[in-house]
Amino acid sequence: MAKLKIVEQFDSRFSLEPEAQATLFKLLTSDSFCQQVSQQTKCDTVEFTEMLFQPVPYSLNATKGMPVEYEQYHQSPDYAIINVPPNFMFTAKIFQPSRLCAIYRKLTRET
Repeated sequence: MAKLKIVEQFDSRFSLEPEAQATLFKLLTSDSFCQQVSQQTKCDTVEFTEMLFQPVPYSLNATKGMPVEYEQYHQSPDYAIINVPPNFMFTAKIFQPSRLCAIYRKLTRET
């Protein structure tokens, strides 16, 4: 039986080229994609916070698969965390890191 290996340290830092980031942000803020996210998260509308992170392996410090500084958004009912679609990563020519997550703020329309 294989044992579970716990990662002690994982460097989740990354940087994106300005052009790649601009392309990715344009895709993540498109009306049609924001509508999809809001439908999936069962809220009126969403707003991209421009926060991205690389998923991290489980560790004693990062038990949610994300850098510790983002766990507050995971636990908040006011935010949604999504996996950036692979086709968005490809369109933006982002190959490293191979996966990213984006944080959206859930909004309710004022009546």
